Amino acid sequence: MKRCYFTLLLLVQFELYMMSAILAKPLGAPGILSRRDLLSGSYYYKTCPAAEEIIFRKMKAWFRKDYTLAASIIRLHFHDCAVRGCDASILLNYQNSERRAYASRTLRGFQVIDDIKAKLERYCPKTVSCADILTAAARDATNLLGGPFWEAPLGRRDGKTSVAKEADLVPQGRENATSLIKFFPGKRIERSGFGCSLRLYWRNLTQSCKKSSNFVNLDATTPKTFDAEYYKNLGKKKGLLSTDQELYSDPRTAPFVSTFANQPPDLFYSQFAVSMVKLANVKVPTPPNESEIRLNCNYVNPAPRKNVNPPRHG
Repeated sequence: MKRCYFTLLLLVQFELYMMSAILAKPLGAPGILSRRDLLSGSYYYKTCPAAEEIIFRKMKAWFRKDYTLAASIIRLHFHDCAVRGCDASILLNYQNSERRAYASRTLRGFQVIDDIKAKLERYCPKTVSCADILTAAARDATNLLGGPFWEAPLGRRDGKTSVAKEADLVPQGRENATSLIKFFPGKRIERSGFGCSLRLYWRNLTQSCKKSSNFVNLDATTPKTFDAEYYKNLGKKKGLLSTDQELYSDPRTAPFVSTFANQPPDLFYSQFAVSMVKLANVKVPTPPNESEIRLNCNYVNPAPRKNVNPPRHG
């Protein structure tokens, strides 16, 4: 069966404009944990020192098999963070979970995370969370595409709740700029970032795919490269989607598109890296009753078995 998926530019250049957003509040603001509160780039140095190396090698192996999986992993990471924070709730696979939501039907890359998790469970069991795996894998996927590398603060725990209707609250891809501006303040994301979220959540692109084609290139110039060329194409009115062109023409959002189109690529790269760190720090779950280290990323851990044997006397 042929699949119709976004090319790297769809998921990385403009779609991930959302991830290059400037979050409206700093890391230490309510609802966003700072590194000193929980997360650290050296979190697994003692408990699982090879964790990030394992994640990178696995991500690289999958990338070599199918380069589009890199963009898919970044998209999967964003879908996870956009609902309940980066808690791996998007990975939970049961009826009425985020993963089963209508908005999630084109998500890919679950097998990549499962493969990485299986390897880590053999190397250091019950240690590395699925949320951290997805966060680090998204960073490595960006780098494999030629994008920036950044220190990914780790130490997240996996959420126990996943609700499909929450995932379905995201924009559908047909909203105008005003609708998007109204939606994203609730996520503490500034206007500079919501543009790409529309791409991340635009779930009807498959309708524009030709039956004989596997891909739709939103950037005909450099479709396999992490760069800002797509923003330049919007300035030439070459955006595939009308909603993209509106982001360029709307006076409230046009300056952000123009900045990335006209400034050196390093600006886009550095802002993307900084914003990815901020994005990954939103609403990190910490209470033991609300989070855990999953043994299998698809399911919450089974409840501990109670001792039903009566105590022995004498």
